[in-house]
Amino acid sequence: MQLIDGKATAAKIKAEIAEEVKQIVANGGKRPHLAAILVGHDGGSETYVKNKVIACEACGFKSTLIRFEDDVTEEELLKKVADLNADNDVDGYIVQLPLPKHIDEQKIIMAIDYRKDVDGFHPVNVGRMSIGLPCFVSATPLGIMTLLQRYGIETSGKKCVVLGRSNIVGKPMAQLMLQKQYGDATVTVCHSHSATLKQECCEADIIIAAIGRPNFVTADMVKEGAVVIDVGTTRVPDVTRKSGFRLNGDIKFDEVAEKCSFITPVPGGVGPMTICSLMKNTLAAGKKEYYQ
Repeated sequence: MQLIDGKATAAKIKAEIAEEVKQIVANGGKRPHLAAILVGHDGGSETYVKNKVIACEACGFKSTLIRFEDDVTEEELLKKVADLNADNDVDGYIVQLPLPKHIDEQKIIMAIDYRKDVDGFHPVNVGRMSIGLPCFVSATPLGIMTLLQRYGIETSGKKCVVLGRSNIVGKPMAQLMLQKQYGDATVTVCHSHSATLKQECCEADIIIAAIGRPNFVTADMVKEGAVVIDVGTTRVPDVTRKSGFRLNGDIKFDEVAEKCSFITPVPGGVGPMTICSLMKNTLAAGKKEYYQ
């Protein structure tokens, strides 16, 4: 069994990006600028955005954090989105999800200029991705594809099971694994209502678990030599930790790891690659790689 080290891979990619940014600036080009809108004080979102700011520094990007309280109106948020769309200095930006209940998330996503949508959530980017056109690909699926490529894991012709059908991970992940230029695999998407879920997993060469249930995938669901990618990050209580919780993946790691050829840990697997992919998308936005 080989552990897939997302933290080390992400650090290497960020160093490569920093080197490229150095060259761009040295040649008189513009330093890429990423902005983030954070609403409220959700613990997970706070940590994630803080890590994005740190990653921007590591990559040599300019970064801006825009904060709003929980009671911000939808109108105020849409106004800020319009401002960022019009700001020529901002190459890409994200609106950190989830948003408070009184705000329509889809309405906010639709308002984002797709040419600056480095999260890859806008329907234009989702649509382009689904038919294989150049675009900003959702950060977590892109990070997983990068890990598979960097570790030389063969995906072409393999049977891949994606657990979960969210718009952010499950659906785009399945699309990428299906596409010839990315995974070129035979893909099955399973979810909580799938009648043959266990059987599908047992036949899979690659399992990508993004179902949001701690320890959901157990050893009896994994065949010998399978590649297992764990996207799950659920906070579970842990009195031994200073924070009072620990992050738990969707895979029952200790028992599943023994059967795998490759497996990602939680934390330190997919998580760092998600932020790293956001940096890759921001660099592409700065270079106007996909859209003029």
